[in-house]
Amino acid sequence: MSRIGRMPIPIPAGVEITMDGNAVTVKGAKGTLTTVVRKEMILKREDGKILIERPSDIKMHKALHGLTRTLVNNMVIGVTKGFEKSLEIQGVGYRAQKQGKKLVLTLGYSHPVEMEEPEGITYEVPAPNKIIVRGIDKQAVGQWAAKVRGTRPPEPYKGKGVRYEGEVVKLKEGKTGKK
Repeated sequence: MSRIGRMPIPIPAGVEITMDGNAVTVKGAKGTLTTVVRKEMILKREDGKILIERPSDIKMHKALHGLTRTLVNNMVIGVTKGFEKSLEIQGVGYRAQKQGKKLVLTLGYSHPVEMEEPEGITYEVPAPNKIIVRGIDKQAVGQWAAKVRGTRPPEPYKGKGVRYEGEVVKLKEGKTGKK
């Protein structure tokens, strides 16, 4: 049995879950999320909890068991607490600012990089070198944070660029040169 898949998903107060065939919809205080799970997986509601079961012990069903439980659990967490990713910018003259619904990044290019705020994602720039991305969909928050990081990933010689908060960039030694 999958250690993750067999754990029940508690349904907090104020969260409404509807299961229509293989479509799962979760409504909460922060919004609504919908996903379609594989039809092989069996979802049951018992005593204020959601249980996920698999039909057999073949390798694919074992893999889908934990995945399905994690996807549904992330939806429940997203509509109650939400998700957030923090990014930090390092480098002289590198900065971020919010202009309406746009994120404007100055990252050493000949032009500022402008990024439009996607649907369901919000961000804030508390300092010129910090960006906080928030949303209810864990996948969308991670994808948008990766897109922002991809505008100027940290380079391995000086460590300049956009990185996740707490990300460790291993610095390389530069050329030594002849004397």
